[in-house]
Amino acid sequence: MQSFPYEQAEVSAERAAALVSSGEAWLLDVREPYEWDAGHAEGAHHIPMYDIQRRIDELPENEPILVICHVGGRSQMVADALNRADIPAANVVGGMDAWQRSGRLVVRDDGSRGTVV
Repeated sequence: MQSFPYEQAEVSAERAAALVSSGEAWLLDVREPYEWDAGHAEGAHHIPMYDIQRRIDELPENEPILVICHVGGRSQMVADALNRADIPAANVVGGMDAWQRSGRLVVRDDGSRGTVV
Protein backbone atom coordinates (compact mmCIF):
# COMPACT_ATOMS: atom_id res chain seq x y z
CA MET A 1 0.00 0.00 0.00
CA GLN A 2 1.27 3.47 -0.89
CA SER A 3 1.31 5.98 1.91
CA PHE A 4 1.24 9.74 1.94
CA PRO A 5 4.83 10.88 1.30
CA TYR A 6 4.93 13.33 4.19
CA GLU A 7 5.22 12.96 7.95
CA GLN A 8 1.58 12.02 8.56
CA ALA A 9 -1.79 11.66 6.88
CA GLU A 10 -2.91 15.08 8.16
CA VAL A 11 -1.60 18.49 7.18
CA SER A 12 -2.35 22.02 8.35
CA ALA A 13 -3.98 24.54 6.05
CA GLU A 14 -0.67 26.40 5.88
CA ARG A 15 1.26 23.27 4.86
CA ALA A 16 -1.46 22.32 2.38
CA ALA A 17 -1.27 25.74 0.73
CA ALA A 18 2.52 25.44 0.41
CA LEU A 19 2.35 21.92 -1.05
CA VAL A 20 -0.34 22.89 -3.55
CA SER A 21 1.36 26.12 -4.65
CA SER A 22 4.67 24.30 -5.17
CA GLY A 23 2.97 21.60 -7.26
CA GLU A 24 3.77 18.86 -4.76
CA ALA A 25 0.13 17.94 -4.06
CA TRP A 26 -3.36 18.09 -5.56
CA LEU A 27 -6.13 19.73 -3.51
CA LEU A 28 -9.47 17.90 -3.56
CA ASP A 29 -12.53 19.69 -2.16
CA VAL A 30 -15.23 17.15 -1.22
CA ARG A 31 -17.90 19.60 -0.03
CA GLU A 32 -21.41 19.89 -1.44
CA PRO A 33 -21.89 21.92 -4.65
CA TYR A 34 -23.52 24.85 -2.80
CA GLU A 35 -20.50 25.04 -0.47
CA TRP A 36 -18.08 25.00 -3.41
CA ASP A 37 -20.12 27.67 -5.24
CA ALA A 38 -19.98 30.00 -2.21
CA GLY A 39 -16.18 29.80 -2.11
CA HIS A 40 -13.25 27.41 -2.34
CA ALA A 41 -9.48 27.39 -2.24
CA GLU A 42 -7.88 28.76 -5.36
CA GLY A 43 -6.58 25.86 -7.46
CA ALA A 44 -8.74 23.24 -5.75
CA HIS A 45 -10.54 20.49 -7.65
CA HIS A 46 -14.15 19.72 -6.76
CA ILE A 47 -15.59 16.22 -6.44
CA PRO A 48 -18.34 16.02 -3.81
CA MET A 49 -17.90 13.25 -1.25
CA TYR A 50 -20.95 11.38 -2.56
CA ASP A 51 -19.42 11.31 -6.05
CA ILE A 52 -15.87 10.14 -5.28
CA GLN A 53 -16.38 6.48 -6.14
CA ARG A 54 -18.01 7.26 -9.49
CA ARG A 55 -15.35 9.85 -10.41
CA ILE A 56 -12.27 8.10 -9.00
CA ASP A 57 -10.64 8.10 -12.44
CA GLU A 58 -10.43 11.92 -12.28
CA LEU A 59 -7.91 11.73 -9.42
CA PRO A 60 -4.22 12.07 -10.29
CA GLU A 61 -2.27 8.81 -10.37
CA ASN A 62 1.16 10.02 -9.32
CA GLU A 63 0.46 12.99 -7.10
CA PRO A 64 -0.42 13.07 -3.41
CA ILE A 65 -3.95 14.28 -2.75
CA LEU A 66 -4.86 16.72 0.01
CA VAL A 67 -8.54 16.40 0.90
CA ILE A 68 -10.47 19.36 2.29
CA CYS A 69 -14.06 19.97 3.41
CA HIS A 70 -15.67 22.52 5.74
CA VAL A 71 -14.03 21.55 9.06
CA GLY A 72 -12.31 18.22 8.40
CA GLY A 73 -14.77 15.39 9.11
CA ARG A 74 -15.80 14.48 5.58
CA SER A 75 -12.30 15.02 4.24
CA GLN A 76 -10.87 12.67 6.87
CA MET A 77 -13.29 9.94 5.78
CA VAL A 78 -12.39 10.45 2.12
CA ALA A 79 -8.64 10.54 2.81
CA ASP A 80 -8.93 7.29 4.81
CA ALA A 81 -10.91 5.63 1.99
CA LEU A 82 -8.41 6.77 -0.64
CA ASN A 83 -5.49 5.47 1.41
CA ARG A 84 -7.26 2.10 1.78
CA ALA A 85 -7.53 2.08 -2.04
CA ASP A 86 -3.75 2.68 -2.33
CA ILE A 87 -4.21 6.31 -3.36
CA PRO A 88 -1.92 8.52 -1.24
CA ALA A 89 -4.05 11.15 0.51
CA ALA A 90 -4.01 13.36 3.59
CA ASN A 91 -6.68 15.33 5.41
CA VAL A 92 -6.40 19.12 5.69
CA VAL A 93 -7.01 19.63 9.41
CA GLY A 94 -9.70 22.20 10.13
CA GLY A 95 -10.84 22.27 6.52
CA MET A 96 -11.88 25.43 4.73
CA ASP A 97 -12.48 27.14 8.07
CA ALA A 98 -8.77 26.76 8.87
CA TRP A 99 -7.83 27.68 5.29
CA GLN A 100 -9.71 30.98 5.57
CA ARG A 101 -8.49 31.69 9.15
CA SER A 102 -4.90 31.25 7.98
CA GLY A 103 -5.39 34.09 5.51
CA ARG A 104 -5.56 31.94 2.41
CA LEU A 105 -7.67 33.13 -0.50
CA VAL A 106 -11.23 31.82 -0.86
CA VAL A 107 -12.66 32.38 -4.35
CA ARG A 108 -15.71 31.66 -6.49
CA ASP A 109 -15.46 30.06 -9.93
CA ASP A 110 -15.47 33.52 -11.55
CA GLY A 111 -12.42 34.55 -9.49
CA SER A 112 -14.32 36.91 -7.18
CA ARG A 113 -13.87 36.72 -3.42
CA GLY A 114 -15.83 33.86 -1.90
CA THR A 115 -16.89 32.81 1.55
CA VAL A 116 -16.89 29.55 3.48
CA VAL A 117 -20.33 28.13 4.26
